[in-house]
Amino acid sequence: MLRRVRQSLRQVLFLMARRPDLLCGAIVLGVLLLLAVKFKCSRAKNVVAPARPPVRFFSTEAPVVDLYLGQLDQVERLRSVAEVSLIFFYAPWCAHSMAARQEVQLVAKKLAKQVQFVAVNCWWIQGKCRKHNRLYQYPIIHLFYRRFGPIEYEGPFVAPYVESFILRVITPLTYLPSRAQLEEFLSCHEPRVVGFFQFNSSPQPPGYITYLLSALQALKRDFRGVVRFGVVTNKQVAEVISLREDETVYLHRRFNSSLIFPRRERNFTSQAICSWVFEHHETVLHWLQPPGIKSRLLEQELTKGPALLLFLPHNPLRSEPSSVLQQVADVAVRYHSCDDSTHSSWDKRFSSHSLCCQSVVLPEMSTSVCEVCHSLSRPSLATSSSAHCSFPSTTPGGDVFQTYLRHCCLEQLTSPVSVKAVTSVACSNFLNSYSPFSQYSACCRKVQPQLNESHAKEEPDMQRDLITPPSFSNPPPSVPQQQGGGITGLRCQTNRTLRFYVLDIALNWPLAVRLGASGNNHSAFHQEAGTHGDGSSDGAFAAIVNLKDEVHYVLHRSPAATLTESLEAFIRNFSAPYSHLQRHLVGEENRKAKHADEYQNSPPRLLITELTTSSFLPSIMDPKKDVLLFYYTQWCGFCSVLNHIIIQLARLLQGNSTFTVARVNVARNDLPWEFMVDHVPSILLFPRNRKHLSVKFPDDLPITLPNLLRFILQHSSSGLYADKPSAEAEGPGSSAILHAEFLALQQEVEALHQACERLSQQLTQLWRDNRRLKFDTRTLEAENVQLQRERKSLEEQHREKSRQLGEAVRRLQELADTSENLLNENTMLRVLLRALKDRTEAGEQAEEERKEADQKGSHMAS
Repeated sequence: MLRRVRQSLRQVLFLMARRPDLLCGAIVLGVLLLLAVKFKCSRAKNVVAPARPPVRFFSTEAPVVDLYLGQLDQVERLRSVAEVSLIFFYAPWCAHSMAARQEVQLVAKKLAKQVQFVAVNCWWIQGKCRKHNRLYQYPIIHLFYRRFGPIEYEGPFVAPYVESFILRVITPLTYLPSRAQLEEFLSCHEPRVVGFFQFNSSPQPPGYITYLLSALQALKRDFRGVVRFGVVTNKQVAEVISLREDETVYLHRRFNSSLIFPRRERNFTSQAICSWVFEHHETVLHWLQPPGIKSRLLEQELTKGPALLLFLPHNPLRSEPSSVLQQVADVAVRYHSCDDSTHSSWDKRFSSHSLCCQSVVLPEMSTSVCEVCHSLSRPSLATSSSAHCSFPSTTPGGDVFQTYLRHCCLEQLTSPVSVKAVTSVACSNFLNSYSPFSQYSACCRKVQPQLNESHAKEEPDMQRDLITPPSFSNPPPSVPQQQGGGITGLRCQTNRTLRFYVLDIALNWPLAVRLGASGNNHSAFHQEAGTHGDGSSDGAFAAIVNLKDEVHYVLHRSPAATLTESLEAFIRNFSAPYSHLQRHLVGEENRKAKHADEYQNSPPRLLITELTTSSFLPSIMDPKKDVLLFYYTQWCGFCSVLNHIIIQLARLLQGNSTFTVARVNVARNDLPWEFMVDHVPSILLFPRNRKHLSVKFPDDLPITLPNLLRFILQHSSSGLYADKPSAEAEGPGSSAILHAEFLALQQEVEALHQACERLSQQLTQLWRDNRRLKFDTRTLEAENVQLQRERKSLEEQHREKSRQLGEAVRRLQELADTSENLLNENTMLRVLLRALKDRTEAGEQAEEERKEADQKGSHMAS
């Protein structure tokens, strides 16, 4: 084999010696092969460090099985041997998982004997949990009741809430052995479901497991457990709610008739029972729990209509509702009770006589209103008429409406009588021309709103408690004088229907602060009473949010009024057709308002006055000062550019005590609608003694110092000397001289401003040139650095190529020497072959001659 290789090599070398072009091609290919191998071996390989192996996430002292390697098969094994299991899916790097870990450990230490706690690392790339599940957020809690589940927990990761959720899953049904417990169970405002099952024939009667699973289905649908399920096993107790047949499911409702599950129409399954309950249940209080991340939960609820948000201290582990929540629930129940059976005697009398009323503001007297009511002469028609609230002409320009105003109110106002006389005028009745059984009544009365805390401070002589509307000789039906049930059935008597929402003040205190609550949050989960920022003694804060009208109102409670009375007055004021609630404006804290007396005694010398929500109206409505108001926001770039112009203007007008330059941040301070602007920056001028003639700086003019001075002189000069009648008494030409001096100063200011502008333009050009030169220098430096790097790289490549070429020349020299030796050997081999051939030929010839001699000898011998 070696001999064949040598022969092949010799043949190749022989061919290369005879063909120099093949030799050069072989050399080039060899060099290229060497360069490719060198370049391939010199490249750095991409090295990825392997992930560190996970470690235990929970403490070893906590009774939690921590599957930190993501062993999903172990979860199934542990869940199969436990009655109730809690699965906690986490990611070790997640901050929410770290925060929830402490809460879960607290709950596990309390319920370790009843619940199996399992934690699974669902982030480890090699674990089965990561391979089989795709979780988009962490942590996630799943609860399993025997083989039922998972029931996902979507509430706050706080120990009391998690524990309350687990306890509801452990005991989804409430056992009701007596009539008193059944009545107490049904007296709560929350929806209640009662199942009647007799445990006589077997340990578990048919349908009981289905009913139990329906309660778990309800928890799976609503983790808060708003709908509570109870079970009755005594036939005498079941007869209290008219349940006589076994395996009956009863839905208790307050405002409509209670229902029994129709087993003939629907299949008796857990899904069917749960769907039937959620289709027909009635809820007056809706619990809200914003998750603390980006969510549209509040937007989805607030877009449904006006909402009453109640922030209450809440303890989820408490079995019975707190006194504060009970009061709120009682108010909500009476607000939604539209049935006559739940109304007071006044409500029944009112519903049979009055149908619809409209209130109109009288422009002549802002404290009076005119009420026009549509009534029926026959009470029997009240229930049969469907269009009883429609007026023939309800527009202000309607003939009937104008007639009522003229006969009832306007004639009384034009007569020289006092307000007391006007408010005591009896109602005027007008028959309806379209029906002999109905008529219209019109009354004039003075508005006396129900007081809240802010009005009580302004009017100390008036009562701080609830004040009923004034009495009339024929009281208008729109203002029933109720004592205990002031809002009973109000939901069906107003178009401004409220939805009641309850939030835990301990978890949602920042939201309450943004709505208007003040002070620090001192509430806790186990604290059912305390003093909060709103000054209440029960730790409650309430606000009405009307997202459609972009307003919200805050409840200001009087110390003498209870929570129920305050809420009723708050709701009635909002539902009244002529509401007196003041829109709450959110703004920055005004330190000047806290120290108003100190500022009045020694007013500060401010160049520009910063206005807030509370100081806005008192400042701009000062009749003794001209106010130039600048609207801005912190995110407006154009506003920042104009700051130096406003500062220059304020410096020029600093000596004028009757002129004020102010600004307001409209992004942090709510303003009345009539003072809002459509864009920022905007500038408004409020002249003194003529605040109703405010002027806006033209949008088409550039905001410069000369334009602002011209704008101020144009709109404030007419009143600048109007309140100075003694100016002409000083001399006939004093005002003209002052005006000429002012014009000369104005021209000098304009010249200085032009020179400043020219200098500013030159400085700007120099700054631009300098900036361009800096950019060019940086570019050249970068290019120089790049060229230096390329030069070094080329030098290194040149040295490497030279070395490689030297190596190639050395090898080629060796090849040439080898080829020369081979040629010499080849020549010697040829000589030897020729001599061998000659010797062979000579031997062959001698052999032939010998053979011929032998033949001749034999022939001769023969």
